[in-house]
Amino acid sequence: MNSSEYLMLLLALFISCFFLVVEVKKFFRKNGKLPSGPTRLPFFGNYLQLRNKEYAKTISNFHKKYGDVCTIYLGSQPVILVTGYQAVKEVLVDRGDDFLARGELAAFDSSYKNYGLAFTSNINRWRELQRFSISVLRDFGMGKKSIEERILEEAACLVRELKRMKGPSDNVIFSIMFGYRQDYDDEELLNVLKYIHEVAAIICSPWGQLYEMLPRFVPGPHQMIFKYMEKLLLFVEKRIKVNKKTLDADNPRDYVDAFLIKMEKEKMTPLSEYTLRNLVCSTLQIFFAGVETMSSTLAYSFLIMMKYPDILAKVHEELDRVIGRNRSPKLQDRIQMPYTCHVIHEMQRCIDLLPLGMPRKTTRDINFRGYSIPKDTCVFPILSSVLKDPSCFPFPTQFNPQNFLDEKGEFKKNDASMPLAAGKRNCLGEALVRMELYLFIVTVLQNFTLKSPVPIEELDITPVYGLGNLPKPYTISFIPRFT
Repeated sequence: MNSSEYLMLLLALFISCFFLVVEVKKFFRKNGKLPSGPTRLPFFGNYLQLRNKEYAKTISNFHKKYGDVCTIYLGSQPVILVTGYQAVKEVLVDRGDDFLARGELAAFDSSYKNYGLAFTSNINRWRELQRFSISVLRDFGMGKKSIEERILEEAACLVRELKRMKGPSDNVIFSIMFGYRQDYDDEELLNVLKYIHEVAAIICSPWGQLYEMLPRFVPGPHQMIFKYMEKLLLFVEKRIKVNKKTLDADNPRDYVDAFLIKMEKEKMTPLSEYTLRNLVCSTLQIFFAGVETMSSTLAYSFLIMMKYPDILAKVHEELDRVIGRNRSPKLQDRIQMPYTCHVIHEMQRCIDLLPLGMPRKTTRDINFRGYSIPKDTCVFPILSSVLKDPSCFPFPTQFNPQNFLDEKGEFKKNDASMPLAAGKRNCLGEALVRMELYLFIVTVLQNFTLKSPVPIEELDITPVYGLGNLPKPYTISFIPRFT
């Protein structure tokens, strides 16, 4: 190497080191005041700590070491974990506007591309679609007597199907979104439900977690998410076309009709959010959430009931005393059924359906509990830490209905009971979920006792951990209580 080449090499090294130092300074200037957290690896971040299936235990250990607020890295992306009722409430409720944007979820973002109600980080889009969707869902019965009748009709169909040894459908949310119910053996609907459950299962798998941290081209089973999501989007597009052909602007039948009418009214409005893309994505997002939330919660609830036959017996006793066997349950029965109500609340708490919560992003540079958090930083409000907060529940790690009982043995409301989050960006259909859950469970238990073909001690109620908690596969027998 001659002197000229040597000088050029030194110059190149100097320039490289200079830019490296600049980038490091930028990094620490932006992230230097983030909360402390576990040591991360280059490229992988904290994946090795999180690949342990017991996410709740891992995050609990982070909480013990670093406090209510800590920073982890998903790949090279910093993520703030917020744990415990008081801190999570501050994020979701007290300072909700500071954390109102949606954080990234690669599994869904690749398909939705920032459109629709639930997964958009565009605050103005979310506000407009949220306002519209709440109004429309109320118009079509959510929270009203009409939806109770629809749920009871579907619960009766479920009982008939269970007697024929077939599984439940999700026709309540289907009829709200698309205007009619489907037969239980409709092949297209069964395929749609299969795709929804497969997407949820993959997201909860280690491959699904890896997908959130590594480049999208990495091969593996998680790539099936794209195919399933594409089929689901095509299904919704097909249903929208059917609605459009038979649309009566003066008599909307469902959510899709209402959106199509709004699209027509705003077709000349620049930058309107009422577009076909937002309709497709919003419809699928609401439908997906309704189906997966209800089916997973019901499946998990029946497993818990088998695990605790003494509690099931008390529910049966209260049910027979208040409702009897000759009429259908009603929502107003809840007033006289405190034990059943707190058992259902306790099941939701223990199921812990969304343990990590749904990710948020800061909407501006903020100061939070003494830390400087830049705008667009991803924040996970850990709902599991709220549902198991010992300052809020006397038996935080056990399934125990007394977590919702007061000293008089009556149902006790608990603000820390937020299985689907809280605040402005809470689950749109939480009221519907609570109605469905109560009426479906009570109707099934009115008609059946639940038996396991394996000994009770062999029933495993620990979940398949992931972004959502799913019950492990199990076998159940629905034994008719009367003929």
